[in-house]
Amino acid sequence: MFAEVPPDPENSRTSEAGAGWVCGRPGTFTELLPPRVTDFSWRRPRVLWRSRNDVIARWFGDPSNAIRRRCVAALRERGTPAAFTVHRAEPEFSFVLLGDTGEGDKSQYAVVPPLLHAAGDTDFMVVASDVIYPTGDAGQYPDKFFRPYKDYPGPIFAVPGNHDWYDGLRGFLHVFCGLDADCAPPPWRGPLSFVPRLLWRRSGEVDGPVLEEARERFRGGAGQRSLQPGPYWAVDTPALRVIGIDTGITGALDRDQGRWLREVSGGPKPKLLVTGKPLYVDDDHRPGTIEGGGTVDEIVQDPAHHYVAAIGGDIHNYQRYPRKTADGRTIQYIVSGGGGAFMHATHTIPRTRVVDEGDFRCYPLRGDSLSRYSKLYGRWLRLPKLFELTPEEATAAVEHRLGIKPGRGYKDPAPSRRARFVAALLGVPRGERRRPRALRFPVHKLPQRFRSEFADWDDPPFFKSFLRLDVTESELRVRCYAATGCGDHETAPPCEDDFVIPLR
Repeated sequence: MFAEVPPDPENSRTSEAGAGWVCGRPGTFTELLPPRVTDFSWRRPRVLWRSRNDVIARWFGDPSNAIRRRCVAALRERGTPAAFTVHRAEPEFSFVLLGDTGEGDKSQYAVVPPLLHAAGDTDFMVVASDVIYPTGDAGQYPDKFFRPYKDYPGPIFAVPGNHDWYDGLRGFLHVFCGLDADCAPPPWRGPLSFVPRLLWRRSGEVDGPVLEEARERFRGGAGQRSLQPGPYWAVDTPALRVIGIDTGITGALDRDQGRWLREVSGGPKPKLLVTGKPLYVDDDHRPGTIEGGGTVDEIVQDPAHHYVAAIGGDIHNYQRYPRKTADGRTIQYIVSGGGGAFMHATHTIPRTRVVDEGDFRCYPLRGDSLSRYSKLYGRWLRLPKLFELTPEEATAAVEHRLGIKPGRGYKDPAPSRRARFVAALLGVPRGERRRPRALRFPVHKLPQRFRSEFADWDDPPFFKSFLRLDVTESELRVRCYAATGCGDHETAPPCEDDFVIPLR
């Protein structure tokens, strides 16, 4: 049933070439780029200013729940089914999932050729979080959504991320739900309410004809066009129910969505959750609050709901935590946010405690992450001889500080003093003797918008990734493929993780 990718024995766990450090030939993805690529950079004050709604929501209250309720009410008036569910009759199917895609630069387009080779035959795609950076504007969709995925033949569903919300979700709702409504936030209350009222970035106008022209030009095929019921939705099939939720700016669900999630989670059918915010990430549990009480993870862990996995975007790498439940089941908690945006470091992830370190998986490997960051900081500070670590040196330093078996072994793992110093400086924590958070180097603590300027580059290896999920009546197979940007890996992308979840 499913087309197989040509076998590639190498990946980042077996060799540096498999990780993309050695490229036999350049990638062809640059041919897909638009004629003029906007130089996107988080260093620019204008970009940070346009993203100010994140700070306002965290300081003065997140209006996402109220805005969502207004938009969902508008969708219901238009006739959207109350269950927000798409039904598919196929007992066996496949889909591709990737998160945090839309920077519109080389790192996003580098994912496209390997995705089409490894998952171009899947039935549909899911984008988990942050379809468009930096602020979800409708005008950015032609070059950051329609163009890059023009050759993917199936429909695309999405759950919005915090950046999609900086436009009040207006662009997202227009493109994915066919709704053009400015669901403005309610007025803030309190003595300082004038601050958010004054500073809140309001959504711009949507140029419908331009978007429709881009859709027709790039994704106008009969199998490509579809609308999803709303910002949260379910795809129901005989073997598995895929449920996508909208976590707004700060990760919370409103009462109505929480009630819907409990209802759609009922029954014995196996379920998979797709969320804009991961429930387990960086060895930390983030259960996801629901307005009025309860959490998303309580719903996922309830044995009556039969969840087998929960996949979230927002963090720009791949992580997997197989968690045992009290009743003996295993739920796979996955981070899949490597679809195109800058890379969040994995070398700052401590030796895992929420699962056994031997069961934990991440991509890029911690050593490759540290090596890449050391090169970036060495270039930025103009101190390459001090900062830059080879993948071998970085792997040895990570093994020394965390006390773990490295993902890729080398003959002599003993790190130099310089490598140990750089590892400590760039945030690799101690293993069992975890430092208090306040004492860690600021690299781990810096907010995304400031850290990202050091973590974005336009040459291989990109360390991007996507998931292919194949569903039969008895099992769900999940594979994480790497997108390194190397030409050698475009037709045979390295498989970084491969596991099967029983559905019966």
